[in-house]
Parts: sequence; structure tokens; C-alpha cells
Amino acid sequence: MSRLATFVISLGLLVGTFTYAAAPSVGQPDQPYTPSGLDPRLNHIAVIGDSYTTGSNEGGLGPKGWTTLAWQNLSGRGVKVNADVAAEGGAGYVVRGNRGGIFRDLTARAVKPDDSLVVFFGSRNDKDADPLAMAFMTRDALGLARQLAPSAKLLVIGPPWINADVPPNMYRIRDILRDSARDAGAEFFDPLEAGWFFDRPDLIGGDKIHPTDAGHAYMADKIAPLIGQELPRWV
Repeated sequence: MSRLATFVISLGLLVGTFTYAAAPSVGQPDQPYTPSGLDPRLNHIAVIGDSYTTGSNEGGLGPKGWTTLAWQNLSGRGVKVNADVAAEGGAGYVVRGNRGGIFRDLTARAVKPDDSLVVFFGSRNDKDADPLAMAFMTRDALGLARQLAPSAKLLVIGPPWINADVPPNMYRIRDILRDSARDAGAEFFDPLEAGWFFDRPDLIGGDKIHPTDAGHAYMADKIAPLIGQELPRWV
């Protein structure tokens, strides 16, 4: 056999060896394997709320608000969140806020098609709302969220109260909201049943309505796990 033929054959064997070594095995993932835990991708979520979310003169403004603190909480556990927060003081599902908005308006502003989760929080502002209007408007807001983000989960957190002396109207509003959430296929959490702020007057400001900075930290500790449970996981 000539030297040229021998060289060509040897080169072919060498190239084949490297090609085999570099080729991925069948079923090999093209990204690092995560055996368990939360999906490491950035999670897009929307949050709809009232002054308990915007913060107030009593506390919770800017970086001291429960939303910012909750994202830090989740980030510390490896859960990355990119959130659009639309909240308005005085607003509820029925009652218009300081700028004339209701939760449906805030939903239209915040929810995006690629959201993984839409969170509704509140509202005590609906305490005296007509029950029929409340039933209609809660379904309307949740339905719009479904329409805008068809693949998103919905988390509905009912309104909290500042102490255990909860007005009967609040329980009525809570019940309507719970039923609307169930009908929309949303997860519902009840701060009244959980006793948020009960026996914790130190967490409520001097106006006897709004949480202090410590109150927002308290809400962040409560809400972050609720949000984390609803975000995508590897299976």
C-alpha cells in the first residue's frame, strides 16, 4: 500500500474517533440537568393590589414594600422573578381607587401573555361593595387575566384585616372572592382564616389601617412562599 493511501486511511480513522467522542449520547440534555427544585428560568409574574401593595405614609414605600422584599426572599432561594406590579391606593374589584382605577383596569395594565403567574391581593376597600357587583367584578377581573395570559396560574389572596375584630362584611366579601377564584380555577388563600396581623398591633401604623415597614416585611414572609409554590418546577 502506498504512503499516500496509508495516510488517507489513518486520517479517516482519526477524524472518526474525534467525531464519535464529540457526538452527544442519545437523550443527553442540551442544558445542565436540574434534578429537583424550582425552574431556574426567569419567572414573569403580574401583581394586582391596593395600598397594601403600593405602600403608604405608614410604611412599605419603595424597597421596603412587600413586593420588593418578597422578590429578594425568592431570589435567595434561587427563584428569579420579573414582576409587573399594578396597584392603586383605595382600589378594589368594585371600588375605584385614588386615580379612578379598579382591579380590572390594573389587570389590563400589568398582565402580559408570557406571565407564569398573576397575583391578586385584596381588597379591604370592597368591604361595603354590593355583593352582586362584587361577584360580577371579581369574575370579570379574573377572566381578563385568563384572557391576557392563557397559560398563567392565578393566585388570589383575599383581604387581610388589622386585628381579629373583623367586620361581617369582610367575611362576605371574602366568601364571594373565594367562590370567584374557585370558578376561575385559581388558587385562593385567606389571610383572615390564617389570622394575618391578629394580635400584632405593632405591624399596623398610626392610621389603624396600613402596615408599617415591619408589617410589609411580615407580608413578604407570608406571600413569598405562596408565590413560590405556584411557579414552574422541573418534573
